[in-house]
Amino acid sequence: MKKTTTKLADGRELIYYDSREDVVRDAVDRRPLDPVTTASEIRHDRLLGDAVAVASHRQGRTHLPPADQCPLCPSREGRLSEVPDTDYEVVVFENRFPSLSGENGRCEVVCFTSDHQASFADLSEEQAALVLAAWTDRTVELARHPGVEQVFCFENRGEEIGVTLGHPHGQIYAYPFTTPRTGRMLDNLAAHHRATGENLFDEVVAGELADGRRVVLETDHWVAFVPYSAHWPYEVHLYPRRRVPDLPALGEEARAEFPGVYLELLRRFDRIFPDPAADTADPSAPGLERTLKTPYIAAWHQAPFGDWSARGVGREEYALHLELFTIRRTSGKLKFLAGSESGMNVFINDVPPEAAAGRLREVAEK
Repeated sequence: MKKTTTKLADGRELIYYDSREDVVRDAVDRRPLDPVTTASEIRHDRLLGDAVAVASHRQGRTHLPPADQCPLCPSREGRLSEVPDTDYEVVVFENRFPSLSGENGRCEVVCFTSDHQASFADLSEEQAALVLAAWTDRTVELARHPGVEQVFCFENRGEEIGVTLGHPHGQIYAYPFTTPRTGRMLDNLAAHHRATGENLFDEVVAGELADGRRVVLETDHWVAFVPYSAHWPYEVHLYPRRRVPDLPALGEEARAEFPGVYLELLRRFDRIFPDPAADTADPSAPGLERTLKTPYIAAWHQAPFGDWSARGVGREEYALHLELFTIRRTSGKLKFLAGSESGMNVFINDVPPEAAAGRLREVAEK
């Protein structure tokens, strides 16, 4: 992998990731941009003990532009974008409208491909491996930033999720604190270790494998399952078989196997909901797609950095895993967070986890 770092016209950092060492990246951002001004601050909720990022400057961010005005596509004559070069493989840059900035953290955009019409599921295994390399590299680099405590790599796909740019991309948030959800995991991990001397992550994975009903797929180095208490209609957790705390700690064999496993999961998500329009369409019509593009969130859970002395467990006890879920519960219907979920954080799932796992096995690529 070759990594090329440059600056955009307003001073933000941009990094190209290329699979070949002979690629030259020397394009210059020729846009007349003003310096980025942000108003991000972190406010702590005294009753709940969590944090809220207040970022009023994000009100003016780009919202669902037409494809010929996409800021994540490569630049071309007459239309300059966030990416100065005329093509790219994977590119990462500082968000112009960050939720976190300065001493309050950092937000980056990760463009998975220059092809505006593609999605992550359309990538080759080689392309997906390059994205994994970029996620890993950014985790290492962002962990070195002063004050950064947790690095979160994720992708939101679909307007139903709230995506404001249609180009295939994800984001990376570098938080100056441990996020509330991770904090709850760590509390339960420490409590379980005190009570039993065992690792809670290991027991959860072993329990799902022993039960088997919710396992979606298994390989030599990865296991994917719908969790026993899944919050979302279709939710899959993907774990490396050998516990590691973060992406940089992944072994080479697991790293090599990941692209095929992850692409298969994404493609299954796109096959679980049939497209009603396809049932009445001419099956011989060119380009007919018989599946809807499922909206989803894909989220890497990595161990926080910093001082672990007061946590009750060591950092190596945390288990890296990826959570993939959709808000679609059936064709044409979405799962909205209603009173119980939004008001009390008590989820109500309409799809039994065993049924969801069965459906995801059913749509496996033959």
